[in-house]
Amino acid sequence: MTEPAFGNGSPAVSSILRLRGLTKTYREGESDRAVLDDLEATIDEGEFVVLMGRSGSGKSTLLNLVSGIDLPTSGTVEIGETDLTTLSETERTLFRRTHIGFIFQSFNLISTLTVAENILLPLELSGIRSGQAEEQALSILERVGLGDRGDSFPDRLSGGEQQRVAVARALAADPLLILADEPTGNLDYETGRQVLTILTDLVTDLGKTLLVATHDRMLLDRCDRVVTLHGGTLHDGAPDFLESSSA
Repeated sequence: MTEPAFGNGSPAVSSILRLRGLTKTYREGESDRAVLDDLEATIDEGEFVVLMGRSGSGKSTLLNLVSGIDLPTSGTVEIGETDLTTLSETERTLFRRTHIGFIFQSFNLISTLTVAENILLPLELSGIRSGQAEEQALSILERVGLGDRGDSFPDRLSGGEQQRVAVARALAADPLLILADEPTGNLDYETGRQVLTILTDLVTDLGKTLLVATHDRMLLDRCDRVVTLHGGTLHDGAPDFLESSSA
């Protein structure tokens, strides 16, 4: 049975992300394993949605499909007016550069580039002129508290500082949608809390749409909605294992 679409359904709010009949299967030996099974979901403009689920439930797979890094076995992924499943790999890459900001657990900064250059590179690849790109990069670095570290290389930064650079990079190009995959997974509790506060405050201030895959319950009080990926489909609310682990 197909899950109902999520979202508030208000005609005054436009949806940024629409997933329709989304299925992803992988071949394992002589059989196929469905990680996502006829999944349906909608996220509205300006929403902050937390995606939860046990390890191996398919959260990263879902984010990779939403970002166009991978393609579904069947179904559609619509962001704004664009169906990513109709685009070539090159077209999806170009779309992602302009319209999607992605924050990874492992930071994914380029070690041979300075902090400022890590942010400038995707801006310039998106076609933003050099002067404007520099202005946007410096502005977003100030907002994540690293305005004085633009000339530093990533290996000179702490893990929390590197993730703040990753947050700045994801937001610098003013994307339609921000995706974050376990953004505190490599950080201790206090550092993770600081990074999440910076991320959520920025997203709120800028009116951006955010989808975060996480096990971190500190986000539950800050988000608009929690959904859980289980059995290949999405379900409203936090998973039961959070309740049992908090006793």
